[in-house]
Amino acid sequence: MLVVKTKLRKSKIHGMGLFADQNIKKGAVVWEFNPIIDKEVTKKQLKSLPNIAKKYLMKYSYLDENNKFVLCGDDGRFVNHSSHPNCDDETGEKTIAKRDIKKGEELTSNYYSFDVSLKNQKSIK
Repeated sequence: MLVVKTKLRKSKIHGMGLFADQNIKKGAVVWEFNPIIDKEVTKKQLKSLPNIAKKYLMKYSYLDENNKFVLCGDDGRFVNHSSHPNCDDETGEKTIAKRDIKKGEELTSNYYSFDVSLKNQKSIK
């Protein structure tokens, strides 16, 4: 669940992006898992879904260390990847600002730091 003010806008990185709608200080929590808003889906549950739902989940979720797909229930799913992100997601449960982020700046994360399926792909390369 996002805990800072944000806005969706067209991104220069990819499609839509999530942008800060306030100044965010280094070390501030930007997003944290909240089961009221966010969803964890097991691989077994994923298999039971219709194909269109599977595609949605695969596009907007990430695989965590517990082998569950985590789907952000708010606009947090629009944070784009960057190899030089301004947000740190390595703890899995929280996203922290790596540096001061100015209002209007796109929020970015390094997907390889928290998505187990990408970590595995990276290790193969």
